[in-house]
Amino acid sequence: MASQKLTSFSFQSWELKDTEVEDRDRETMFDVFYGKMREKIVLQRLIVIARLPYNADRTELGAHYEKLNFQLSKQYIWENMTGLLLVYPSCLLHIIESSRDILVSVLKDLRDLQQQTDGTLLEAPKVVFMAHDPQSRLFQQWSCKVLEAAQIPGGLKSKQLQEEEESTETLVCTLLSTLQNLSKHPEISKKALPGSVLDENPDLIVPQHILEKLLARDELQNPQQYLQMYYSPLNVPMDFGQVTRSRCLTTV
Repeated sequence: MASQKLTSFSFQSWELKDTEVEDRDRETMFDVFYGKMREKIVLQRLIVIARLPYNADRTELGAHYEKLNFQLSKQYIWENMTGLLLVYPSCLLHIIESSRDILVSVLKDLRDLQQQTDGTLLEAPKVVFMAHDPQSRLFQQWSCKVLEAAQIPGGLKSKQLQEEEESTETLVCTLLSTLQNLSKHPEISKKALPGSVLDENPDLIVPQHILEKLLARDELQNPQQYLQMYYSPLNVPMDFGQVTRSRCLTTV
């Protein structure tokens, strides 16, 4: 009798384990709509800058992007948008972190704003940086901060650093480094709004003169140019990568 109970218990245990394996292998609708969808979303980061028109309503910019963020969140329900919009007295800096579709939507909106003839919110927008599949987000949510002139750091005191900043690469690296330092602030990791951190730490604000120099660089594309490049087909010549013998012999 004891052996029968033991045999029965062992058989039930085996059946339970087999069921658990089947449950682990079975894909549910929850996995598809929640787990699988989120895994397929590749994070990207877009950084854009733009000039502000004379006597522009800077608070209106924040309202515009809050509305755009709300519209995109309804259209792309699985793709969270985070980032920071800094509105300076003469320009803006916008960091957006989300999926490719949302970033393309933001670029299209910038293009449309630029083409407006009356009541333009911004002028001459340019794409500074695009990161594909970054390791993590810089910010935990999207927020806007209107900066006053007194908050913004002054120009660089070192003449040597000013000369080095004449290269676009150095300007972009300075911008990225400042944003990285802001994202590493302990309060930011606790999901505090960057605006309150910048009030207490103005040295973490990207200097306005760096943005103004970048706005003057022709090598930075505007949203229309970037979108044209993005949608243009990739045509690679058949002889790409081939080198003739004469060129090899005459090239040092």
